[in-house]
Amino acid sequence: MFGYNGKILRVNLSDETIKEETFNEAFAKRWLGTRGFGIYYLLKEIDPTIDPFSPENKLIFATGPLTGTSAPTGGRYMVITKSPLTEYVAMANSGGFFGPELKFAGWDALIIEGKANHPVYIYINDESVEIKDASHLWGKVVSETEERLKEEVGDKNVQIASIGPAGENKVRFAAVMNNGHRAAGRGGVGAVMGSKNLKAIVVRGHKKVEVADKGKFMEVVREKIEKLKKDPVAGGGLPKYGTAVLVNIINENGLYPTRNFQKGVFEYAYEQSGEAMAAKYLTKNKPCFACPIGCGRVNRLPTLGITEGPEYESVWALGANLGINDLASIIEANHLADEFGMDTISLGGTLATAMELYEKGLLKQEDIGEDAPPFRWGNTEVLHYYVEKIARREGFGDVLAEGGYRLAEKFNGLEYFMGVKKQELPAYDPRGAEGHGLGYATNNRGGCHIKQYMISPEILGYPYKMDPHDISDEKVKMVILFQDLTALVDAAGLCVFTTFGLGADDYRDLLNAALGWDFSTEDYLKIGERIWNAERLFNLKAGLDPVKEDTLPKRLLEEPMPEGPHKGHVVRLKEMLPRYYKFRGWTEDGRIPEEKLKELGLEEFI
Repeated sequence: MFGYNGKILRVNLSDETIKEETFNEAFAKRWLGTRGFGIYYLLKEIDPTIDPFSPENKLIFATGPLTGTSAPTGGRYMVITKSPLTEYVAMANSGGFFGPELKFAGWDALIIEGKANHPVYIYINDESVEIKDASHLWGKVVSETEERLKEEVGDKNVQIASIGPAGENKVRFAAVMNNGHRAAGRGGVGAVMGSKNLKAIVVRGHKKVEVADKGKFMEVVREKIEKLKKDPVAGGGLPKYGTAVLVNIINENGLYPTRNFQKGVFEYAYEQSGEAMAAKYLTKNKPCFACPIGCGRVNRLPTLGITEGPEYESVWALGANLGINDLASIIEANHLADEFGMDTISLGGTLATAMELYEKGLLKQEDIGEDAPPFRWGNTEVLHYYVEKIARREGFGDVLAEGGYRLAEKFNGLEYFMGVKKQELPAYDPRGAEGHGLGYATNNRGGCHIKQYMISPEILGYPYKMDPHDISDEKVKMVILFQDLTALVDAAGLCVFTTFGLGADDYRDLLNAALGWDFSTEDYLKIGERIWNAERLFNLKAGLDPVKEDTLPKRLLEEPMPEGPHKGHVVRLKEMLPRYYKFRGWTEDGRIPEEKLKELGLEEFI
């Protein structure tokens, strides 16, 4: 079997048992990797209704068949679990070098069960696996944790996935961090890791990933890299200005959410754009493993020194969404969020919810403490004050650590929570891209852009330009195609940024050359469809009510965009959602019928 080690490592932290399991090629052909492997084991082994923080929840680190190969961006891994933020499936993806190292150690996935009775870390050195005490690391930030673990195991080349204090304190949007600033960010996967008293996973491997025909594979790899280099986004904008190249583009197109989605144009956008960051602070690019794009930023601030990021979403979440125009403070806050291990999108979304609750008089100064900085739009002091307090659950930070939905519910202002399925929305106002809004509403992990990036066709013109206010059958089917294609790209172990330049046929070429399979493009997209439906099935079993939860915040459905290119528009979700269900082959109320599950080979989960 090429592209895989054929082995899964299972570690139970309660009884400290360590087991090796195998899988065959038939399994690989059904689930491919990462999200596929993860959702299979979640459906098979846990009750979807369990408390995400209970020892019965499982935390799965999974690679794809192209992880660790020279395929462009072949460095991704995924963390899959039941989310404490949404209480549905979480699948958070990260780059850097941890995923390939796990593969080089001989493991395609790691399943973590139970709960340790004290802080521990797992040390994987090829076939050798140990559970070691981490009491001395508890409370440490990510950079110090990584540094001390490298010293402790005596190998500076190990790769480490860890949590910061936010994960230890079960902040519902805590991240798993690797390589300092790379985050498996969304859905609170770091909080689940903290609930298991697991501080870190240290891994070192010395194997290579074997492919079916090395010469042919390298020929395909070179061809795809050339396509990416010629693409104006993958080969131009992203390496030159990072993902924050989108700030000016999205703002000029009028869908850059400002002050908690009150409008879609931020008056100070240029001052915190990728262009401005490059001019003021950039020292160099920093690519992940096998990445020809290199969108990672290494910046230097006079007050901070060297740091990495922020990405586009973080610039927005800690900037325009809070009305803040201070790029240096945004970079500092992003650095702290990385050190404490938090998802910056949910962090910013939660603070924006607090600001609007404060503006509307529902959240009062006496609620947060007389000495705390007021939650006023543009108040940079909020960033400096609250990031650490949230991570450590100190003072009002303890309330904010529950996320925007629970905050808004506590202060009777749910209409001011801008999220889907209790997860905060990212940096695109769907009143300016209605297909993107349908994607938000139907996303299996809640408010998320990256699992169906409809900004590509609706704004950027990939694979071709679509009117952002077209809600035809073609648009609805494009949302479904993007969801299935993204599931495929994720499962392969690649970065979704390769979709700027590569299409479904290109992924087929890479996978067939590496694995020695003869799958068609349709065969691979069927895997993506199976993964998407399996994740949906998990959510339904967990209690998802599609009628109430496949929706958007009231503001985006009923309040017309007040200004800019999309003035007067709302998202016509009610007109798209029934057709989305129909084209998915689901029932009129958004459930998956038995015949559809059988068609996808999911009958064992009925």
